[in-house]
Amino acid sequence: MNEIKLLTATSLFDGHDVSVNLFRRLLQKRGAEVIHLGHNRSVREVVTVALQEDVDALLISSYQGGHNEYFKFLVDSLKEKGASNKLIFGGGGGVILPSEIKALEEYGVCKLYHAVEGQKIGIDGIADDIIRRINEYKKKIENGFIPNAEIIEKNNISDHFSIAQQISYIEYNINTPDKLEKNRLLYKNYDKKKSLVLGVTGTGGSGKSSVIDELIGRFLSFTKNVNIGVLAIDPTKSTSGGALLGDRIRYNQIYNDRVFFRSFATRQSSNELSMAVHDSIEVLKSCGFDIIFVETSGIGQGDSSVSEITDYSIYVMTAEFGAPTQLEKIDMLDIANFIVINKFEKIGSEDALREVIINYLRTHQIKAPHNKKLEELDLPIFATSSNQFNNHGINKLFKTILNLLKEQKKGNYEEDSQMIDFLPTNLVRNFGLINTRRVNYLAEIADTIKKYKEYAEEQANIANDAYAIKESIKQIEEPSAMAVLKESFEKKWELLSSEAKSFLSGWNEKKECFKQENLKYKIQDKEFNIELFHKSLSGTMIPKIALPKYESWKELVRFFYKENLAGEFPFTAGVFPFKRTTEDPKRQFAGEGGPERTNKRFHYLCQADKAKRLSVAFDGITLYGEDPAIDPDIYGKIGESGVSICTIDDMDILLKGFDQTDPLTSVSMTINAPAPIMVAFYFMVAYKRELQKLKQKGIELSDEEKEKFKIETFRKLRGTVQADMLKEDQGQNTCIFSIDFAMKLIGDLQEYLSKNNIRNYYSLSISGYHIAEAGANPITQLAFTLANGFTYVEYFLNRGLQVDEFAPNLSFFFSNGMDPEYSVIGRVARRIWAIAMKNKYGANDKSQRLKYHIQTSGRSLHAQEIDFNDIRTTLQGLLAFYDNCNSLHTNSYDEAVTTPTEESVRRSMAIQMILSNEFGMLKNENPNQGSFIIEELTDLVEEAVLDEFYRLSRRGGVLGAMETQYQRSKIQEQSMYYEYLKQTGEYPIIGVNKFIREDAVNPYDNMKITRATDEEKQKRLKQLKDFQDKNKDKIENALNKLKQVALSNGNIFEELLNTVEYASMGQITQVLYEIGGKYRRGM
Repeated sequence: MNEIKLLTATSLFDGHDVSVNLFRRLLQKRGAEVIHLGHNRSVREVVTVALQEDVDALLISSYQGGHNEYFKFLVDSLKEKGASNKLIFGGGGGVILPSEIKALEEYGVCKLYHAVEGQKIGIDGIADDIIRRINEYKKKIENGFIPNAEIIEKNNISDHFSIAQQISYIEYNINTPDKLEKNRLLYKNYDKKKSLVLGVTGTGGSGKSSVIDELIGRFLSFTKNVNIGVLAIDPTKSTSGGALLGDRIRYNQIYNDRVFFRSFATRQSSNELSMAVHDSIEVLKSCGFDIIFVETSGIGQGDSSVSEITDYSIYVMTAEFGAPTQLEKIDMLDIANFIVINKFEKIGSEDALREVIINYLRTHQIKAPHNKKLEELDLPIFATSSNQFNNHGINKLFKTILNLLKEQKKGNYEEDSQMIDFLPTNLVRNFGLINTRRVNYLAEIADTIKKYKEYAEEQANIANDAYAIKESIKQIEEPSAMAVLKESFEKKWELLSSEAKSFLSGWNEKKECFKQENLKYKIQDKEFNIELFHKSLSGTMIPKIALPKYESWKELVRFFYKENLAGEFPFTAGVFPFKRTTEDPKRQFAGEGGPERTNKRFHYLCQADKAKRLSVAFDGITLYGEDPAIDPDIYGKIGESGVSICTIDDMDILLKGFDQTDPLTSVSMTINAPAPIMVAFYFMVAYKRELQKLKQKGIELSDEEKEKFKIETFRKLRGTVQADMLKEDQGQNTCIFSIDFAMKLIGDLQEYLSKNNIRNYYSLSISGYHIAEAGANPITQLAFTLANGFTYVEYFLNRGLQVDEFAPNLSFFFSNGMDPEYSVIGRVARRIWAIAMKNKYGANDKSQRLKYHIQTSGRSLHAQEIDFNDIRTTLQGLLAFYDNCNSLHTNSYDEAVTTPTEESVRRSMAIQMILSNEFGMLKNENPNQGSFIIEELTDLVEEAVLDEFYRLSRRGGVLGAMETQYQRSKIQEQSMYYEYLKQTGEYPIIGVNKFIREDAVNPYDNMKITRATDEEKQKRLKQLKDFQDKNKDKIENALNKLKQVALSNGNIFEELLNTVEYASMGQITQVLYEIGGKYRRGM
């Protein structure tokens, strides 16, 4: 047997995993066994896996720059390990230029696929080509590795490649026992008698991998001399013969020299084990691993094979086993030495624990004392939540296994007894981020919206009857009939709500107001005077607001409840009465190289503007919370596709020449996982600058005065940080901390803002843009984004914050596109949010106003006929203006392939300015109102969003759906559907699959790409070193204080304001990993 085994991953600091996910499916379908590592993988991690799994080939996706350094480092590393026979494949859309592909293939990469090849042969053609090349190569080479006595005698825990090759030999020859028999005796003879073999089994999705990973992490942290082997089995597909060996993606702790990990497919095995696993255990025993975990594929009620080949077995389950009688059918509950009820934070887990204990007592004929609670009995049953840091149940299981290892094998494991004793093991009922009583919040919101619409229609019908009677009275002269009609009218009028009556009574007066040349109005106690008409070249007076011509009260009341004027509930037309007249609603977006270069770009972008609306894009290293480094796979990413910022000094350089406290200055930062650290940089730079101004005036403040002055400074700051970890898990992939801990960081930031009345800074930009860029259609983008927004509301409420303390600090960020639903994305979002916040959460007027930034679609930018991109961007910008967005960023046409140039940025800004200044229809600010198709689309999209709310609610809300990867799966399915339609031409894209030039040349051949220079990268390394050297005497104390605050459940953001003065981004992140745990990837 000689199956193809492939490793798939994305390069370091690259979250673009849609393509590689697509290809791992296609390759598996073609019979390959795929070890999928997911996004953001370093060369060290990839090479470790390639050696341990003894793969035939590696497929690496690299869309974020730094590919030259990454692929060369990968080739060199494999050569250094004696594994140059492993083929390297890769791709990056159009990011890797043809000239670079040629150079990298000459260097040793087997094949890099370019976007142009994808258009010619399609994704299936590329998958076929990969399989063909691997098969042809395997025919040319002989598998020369044959284990013998000399090799087996030298077996040890360090030579992972040799171990992997021995296991491969077993796998390939499992059906020819005569080739293995001699070695079986040798392995038994050289068994070092050190190994404790633990079988871990359970139902699919119970969290076996996560439990093992958490145990490994504790053994690595709290012992110095425990070496671990893991053998993980996944099922082979009977139809294709392929397999997804996906367990590795769930492990964070295995990239350590003390851990060996090998994946298996069941292949021809008749049970949940691989036929090669028993012999592989003997290989690891001959190496001297202290613990060997054998993780099976998911099992049914009657499967228990793992107990036959291991010393002890662990059965992992969840509360979802059905009626208590089902427990009597599970064979492993009678056999397992340890029973783990994982995901204990879920509803029903307490009942499950009780039933499992009762079943255990019954089947093992144990009489429990009456004076003890069931959960207090000393039984090998553990309630765990492997997704929670420092979980009591995992700690208890770890201590139990460590004690067992010491009793059975009596080795010197050099455990840290003091720290181990500190680990909590008492049962704690921590039921997650959202109150369990509120788990149906999305269904309740959908019901609230539907009830509002029903009520609106009822009121409209009552108004219709009242209006009909009112009009009839005009035609009646007979007194008695008139009296009856007047009485009927009064009854109907009284049935109208006070707000509907007020609207109808004041409508004529409002119409008169909008006929004036000027109108005065107030926002936040500021009075504004606005001109209500624009005179066109032809002399036509174009109204700023066009009012409906309705006479019927039914239409007016329906308009009041469903539309209303901008600035009036439910804010369908807009959250403010009028648009700003002092500036265009644009953002100056930049990020490239070091802070000096991006600062220069910012000054170029807003040189003629009074308002400085800066928007910062960060490089991949910064987005993942790391520092620049000399390692080739990191070095290549410094300043690529964004600016490199890792210290408070960098932030000061980035904003040089900008007054952060000026009301006309705001800074938006597109960063998520390390967002609180970046906000601390931003806040403290402003504070230190303002403090310096006082010193220059000779003013010195006391410590108490400084603290007060600091808060006063923070209150002046304007801007937004993205910090949306929910969409990161669903679509963007820059998660670095466990979700629970990431949410705590966000919550601490908002709590600090609320507590100190910091109202001008937006703590969250709840983002649909990246969900759309990952492949979601406009309805899914909108539904998931709003659902995420309401999840943050529920989380903050669960933390004890009042809704009006935080809701005004929330903002949204959407993508625009060419699909019809994008015409109403803002209207639907504003209406749903306003109704829910008012009627469900009892929020005030400010909290009801959904403010959003919109960016034109990155997915609609194409390298082919690249100039056409500006046409698409112009249309998308027009849709955004028509829909009354609060701010807009238009992409540059060359962003399809590179960081935009000054020329392309100028063109993209011109698009906005031409629309807002020259395009005549935009002199009117409510062009969508009154359009039949817009009203129809608004209702259709709203209904579709509410249906998605119900689907999410049935899965336990946003967080429950995330556990099963519902959102990610749906986004990727929609992405594949789009790619299919694009490939077949059913979804026409001009210049790409239609209206293609006959003499078309490869647009990438002579393309100019903006990249960070070596000089800039070296400068960044020196700046970081200078900062760390400057603070070397203070860093340890600063990080220890941060650790203490976090471990005592204090406000981490408040302490970060102190930490950032002495610590770099990467230094802080490493400490927070220790406290809060790393993000666990999924598929």
